[in-house]
Amino acid sequence: MRSAMNTKNLGGIVLAALFASLSVYGQNKDKAIFRVNEPGFYQNSILKDAREVEEKAAPAKENRSFVVDMSDMQLPNKTDLYKNQQWHNAPLSQGNTGTCWCFSTTSMLETEAYRINKIQVKLSEIYTVYWEYVEKVRRYVRERGNSAFEEGSEGNAVTRIWKNYGIVPAADYTGLLNDRKYHNHEAMMKEMKDYLESVEETSAWDEERTIATIQSIMNHYMGEPPSEIVVNGKKITPLQYLRDILRINPDDYIDILSYMQEPFYQMVEYKVPDNWWHSTDYFNVPLDVYMETLKKVVRDGYTVSIGGDVSEPGFDRKTQCAIVPDFDIPVTYINDDARQFRFTNKTTTDDHGMHLVGYLEKDGKDWYLIKDSSSGSRNNASDAPEFGYYFFSEDYVKLKMMGFMVHKDAVKELLKK
Repeated sequence: MRSAMNTKNLGGIVLAALFASLSVYGQNKDKAIFRVNEPGFYQNSILKDAREVEEKAAPAKENRSFVVDMSDMQLPNKTDLYKNQQWHNAPLSQGNTGTCWCFSTTSMLETEAYRINKIQVKLSEIYTVYWEYVEKVRRYVRERGNSAFEEGSEGNAVTRIWKNYGIVPAADYTGLLNDRKYHNHEAMMKEMKDYLESVEETSAWDEERTIATIQSIMNHYMGEPPSEIVVNGKKITPLQYLRDILRINPDDYIDILSYMQEPFYQMVEYKVPDNWWHSTDYFNVPLDVYMETLKKVVRDGYTVSIGGDVSEPGFDRKTQCAIVPDFDIPVTYINDDARQFRFTNKTTTDDHGMHLVGYLEKDGKDWYLIKDSSSGSRNNASDAPEFGYYFFSEDYVKLKMMGFMVHKDAVKELLKK
């Protein structure tokens, strides 16, 4: 009898525990909504500047997004909350271009110039973009068309280009002609691609002639980049400006990556389309080490150029915040496997590069202040302090931000491994 009663009681305890478990894990705290996407900065500013509003803003079907409802959340989405932030130039729009990789990394290197030399400079993103296109064409010809020619690239393309071509201040090369306010490379890219298609169709693989033709197209749309600039009354080359004025060594920067498909604690290739030259200069580490490293470097006064996926329901352009809702995955379950699973099945993609400029601690976790060049962060008032920023939760970075670039001094202990 006692034995039977104990068994019965035990069964009741197990059943109660099961229902308690279901009540905890079977219900989501976070809710989602379908939000109508109203015309924003892209339509109202960039396309207007491009004089293409009439064609591109024609009546269209209602555009809705499935996003987490953050309306009742207490979010740290005010820039003045981020007391731990480093000097950086104000956010700048990349316009209608796919050049976030350059805007984010250039911004980070501007901050580095201030950290290292205490000089505040605004550098030309489009100078780097120009020579990156030249290098893309060079490889396209050498690979007989078997190499990507798109606008996208990776952050370490900036240091690679600087090492070979130097850099100039934005005032010396804006890339904006005819009183344009915003960059728009759509027509230029189409003309370059059409030309490269004709090169491939006719097997006219003349490297010098092909590069010269591509440069003439870019010169028409963006202007020709300077071979010399004047600094303090003296003519110097872009390489001299990099070496003598900025005093930044491109070899001093490294990308920290975290994914399982390559060995940890080795230099590996980041296998995404925008790594078009198949760079193997990424130091791959486990996810816990990745997050510990990021937390440490921002506390040590460094900023990073960071990249990953911004196409998630937890990425909200209205509040400008990025979280991981529990209907996606409970945050306690985020680990190397969950991160790799999403990368492998392509629900995590290499969408966008940004500049992480500060952090705050909230409820035991970090939030990161993200300087951005895309249109999505610019749908609030243009005079608001938050114009051009995002606010990323630590969990979102852990699941969706695949890698970051930082000065090697910030991770020298890690690199010893």
